[in-house]
Amino acid sequence: MVPAHVPVLAQEAVAALAIKPDGVYVDATFGRGGHSRLILVQLGAAGRLIALDRDPDAIRAGAAMKDARLTLVQSAFSRLGAVLDGLGVVTANGILLDIGVSSPQLDDAARGFSFRLDAPLDMRMDPANGISAADWLATAAEGEISEVIRTYGEERFAKSIARAIVAARQNEAIRSTGQLANLIAATVRKREPGQHPATRSFQAIRIYINRELEELSTVLPQCVERLQPGGRLAVISFHSLEDRIVKRFMRDEALGEQAPRRLPIPAAMLKPGRLKLVGRAQHAGEAEVAANPRARSAVLRVAERVGPPG
Repeated sequence: MVPAHVPVLAQEAVAALAIKPDGVYVDATFGRGGHSRLILVQLGAAGRLIALDRDPDAIRAGAAMKDARLTLVQSAFSRLGAVLDGLGVVTANGILLDIGVSSPQLDDAARGFSFRLDAPLDMRMDPANGISAADWLATAAEGEISEVIRTYGEERFAKSIARAIVAARQNEAIRSTGQLANLIAATVRKREPGQHPATRSFQAIRIYINRELEELSTVLPQCVERLQPGGRLAVISFHSLEDRIVKRFMRDEALGEQAPRRLPIPAAMLKPGRLKLVGRAQHAGEAEVAANPRARSAVLRVAERVGPPG
C-alpha cells in the first residue's frame, strides 16, 4: 500500500506526535493518506486513528485503505469537536494538521487550483459546498477583490489586478484558470524571478474561497481542548499568514492568561497556559526541497498539552 503522494515534513511531523501504540490520534488533513499511513505503522492493534478531509477525492482515495483502526470522515477540520463527539471520542493523544492545498489538488487541472493548465476556475476543496472562484469573481466588487488579493496574497499589484478583472468581465465572464492567469500576466509588468505573475493572486483567491485562515483559527482551540495531558499538536503550514496564526496561538496558549497592565491580579486567579512549546520550528531539508520545491516554504510547529483536558 504505497502512497501516491509523500507529504512535506511527513517523518518529522509524525515523529513529533510521539506515537503511543494504544493511543488515539487525529489526522485532520488526510489528503492522500501519507501521514495516516505513517501513523498506522506505529499504532498497535488497540490504537485508533480518525482522519478528516473535506475533499471528496481524498475520501474516495482513502477508501482503499482497509484498516479497522482507521475511521475516515468527510468534514472540514473546523468541525473537529463535532466529529469526535459523533464518534464517541473524548480526547486524543495527538492531532496533526497539514494546512493548505495539497499537491494532488494542484496537479488535477479539473479542480481549478492551478494556472499551469487551463480548466474551469473552481478552487473549492469541497466542490459541493460554497461558491466557486469563477462565480465570486463574476459578482464581487472591485474593492473586495483588491482586498482579498492584497491581504491573502500579499500582492502589491492587487488594485491593478482587481481593476483589470472588473473591466474584463464586462466583455466576457472569467470562467477558466487560463483566462485569469493571462489577464493577470498582462496586468503585472514587474515579475518576481522564477514565479508566474498569477501565483500570489491564485493563492489569495483559493484561501478566500475556502476560508482557510478562518478554518485554521477555528480548529486550533478545539485541538487543545481535545488533547490529553502530554498529547501533542503538530501543525505544518506553507504560507506566512497561516504560520503567523499557528505561532501566535501556540505562544499565547503557552503563556496562559496575562494580567492587564498596571492591574494587580494574583497569579493564582489567572488561567495557566494549556500548551508548552516543543522545540523550535522545523523546515524541510535541502534534499526534500530539491525533490519538492513546494517544501521550501513549509514550517512545522509542535506543542504539548499540559494540565487537565478541556
